[in-house]
Amino acid sequence: MTPTHFSQDLAPRRYGTVNWIGLYTLYRKEVRRFLTVGTQTVLAPMVTTLLFLAVFVLAMGHAVDLVGGVPYMEFLAPGLIMMAMTQNAFANTSSSLMIAKIQGNIVDLLMPPLSALEITMALALGGLTRGLVVGAATAAAIALFVPLHLAHVGAMLFYAVMASLMLAQLGIIAGIYAEKFDHMAAVTNFVITPLAFLSGTFYSTERLPDFGRLLAHLNPFFYMIDGFRYGLIGHADGSLWLGALALIGVNMALLIANYLSFQHGSRLRA
Repeated sequence: MTPTHFSQDLAPRRYGTVNWIGLYTLYRKEVRRFLTVGTQTVLAPMVTTLLFLAVFVLAMGHAVDLVGGVPYMEFLAPGLIMMAMTQNAFANTSSSLMIAKIQGNIVDLLMPPLSALEITMALALGGLTRGLVVGAATAAAIALFVPLHLAHVGAMLFYAVMASLMLAQLGIIAGIYAEKFDHMAAVTNFVITPLAFLSGTFYSTERLPDFGRLLAHLNPFFYMIDGFRYGLIGHADGSLWLGALALIGVNMALLIANYLSFQHGSRLRA
């Protein structure tokens, strides 16, 4: 082999504008990571959501028959599905980064020829996939007890994707800046869960006073649950267009924040 051929063999590999091979490999790794423990990552959230449904059926009885012109259980089901979907999207990305930092193998994420945007997209899509898988499994289980009509499939898919992507990206931020699992639990307990519970998951915001309704409509979680509910049962408390724009805007802001975090890398390389 001549020196010229030898130097050409050792030349850096060219991936083009986007390293699609690396992006897909990291995405596949994230998907396989949660599918390997499917009992914990898919089955457990499904069972937990069914327990929520059972508790509300037993607690409410026939005290509330109709909400927004539909049976209360049909009104409640989309919110429970969305909660399971988004919380697991958050858990996937945040735990992936936190475990990598604790085990000291975060370098395996940073050393490959992947840009900050490619890393962000691969991790976010992995969290999105887990959210959708959990959402589909939960919906299938709930459908055994509560009729799901799929009133507007396009709206349902749009809000499911946007909501899961939003929480997946929020999980990336939590995974980057958290120093231990307690910090991530704090985000879940003091940010995500309150916003989800106060977003109209279990009730119609139309029943709130004007000030309470205004606060609910400032909550991005309200729009993802409201839009997803519209996709399933055809009922919405707020503006669907405003909700779509709000979710797109929040996702874009989170994408930029995550890109800059990976580009800077101070919390990951320290």
